[in-house]
Amino acid sequence: MAGVGMRDIKRKIKSVNSTKQITKAMKLVSTAKLKRSRDRLEKVQPYFETVNDTVQDILKGADNIEHKYISERDIKKSLYIVITADRGLCGGYNINAIKKALEDVKDKEKACFIVIGQKANGYYSKREYEIVGNYLGISEKPEYRNAKEIGALALKLYKDEKIDEIKLVYTRFASTISQVPEMIKLLPASKQKDEKPEEDEFKYVSYEPSPGVVLDYLIPKYIESTIFGALVESAASEQAARRIAMENATDNAQEMIENLTLSFNQARQAAITQEISEIVGGAEALK
Repeated sequence: MAGVGMRDIKRKIKSVNSTKQITKAMKLVSTAKLKRSRDRLEKVQPYFETVNDTVQDILKGADNIEHKYISERDIKKSLYIVITADRGLCGGYNINAIKKALEDVKDKEKACFIVIGQKANGYYSKREYEIVGNYLGISEKPEYRNAKEIGALALKLYKDEKIDEIKLVYTRFASTISQVPEMIKLLPASKQKDEKPEEDEFKYVSYEPSPGVVLDYLIPKYIESTIFGALVESAASEQAARRIAMENATDNAQEMIENLTLSFNQARQAAITQEISEIVGGAEALK
């Protein structure tokens, strides 16, 4: 019986060791992808911040402007653009973003979704939420054209008054060990809270031919750049989350191997002790 137990333990050690090699390799792959995603994020952020600052400058001086992109509406239906991954094995990255959107949904009939990634698409589809657009296979390497296409769809729905507000849910890359799900309101565009001291307030700028015409051009660019920035930041967060998950899985596998090795050694020692006892007992019987 001890021999059978030892064989089972050896098989388990071999199986866990194989799993450990896979998770270790996936960790290394995610580390390399994370480096590329972070480099890309650093290049994208200045453009996004410039467009955002310009829009905020106009909005701060546009208290008397009536414009389709900034005028508040009665909220009859909300659009949520939710960014997740196409694959799992990345801890709570996917479900945290999915739940972040659902926390804001008060009535299922008054919400619709544009989903990025297989995970969000599968989750909302199974629960029969209205999906007006899905973009699969782009979560790890998003392109600006993807953001432009998503933004165009969202803007069309808004212009056609099929929706009354647009919210974007993504995962902010706080650090390599911290990724935070965030929700930002894209439309109607509104002034953000200014945390700068009063003396650092912006200086009013004259926009020609008018702030309204500038907004017509700039808001779609703002939507596109914000979505693209969120896609790139979510891609970095995905790789960071996967790296952490694979590192934890590798550590757990190593701990299991150590425990199984201890059990194997104990079983082997028990088998040896039993054999010695049988030999001694046989020798005593022959006396």
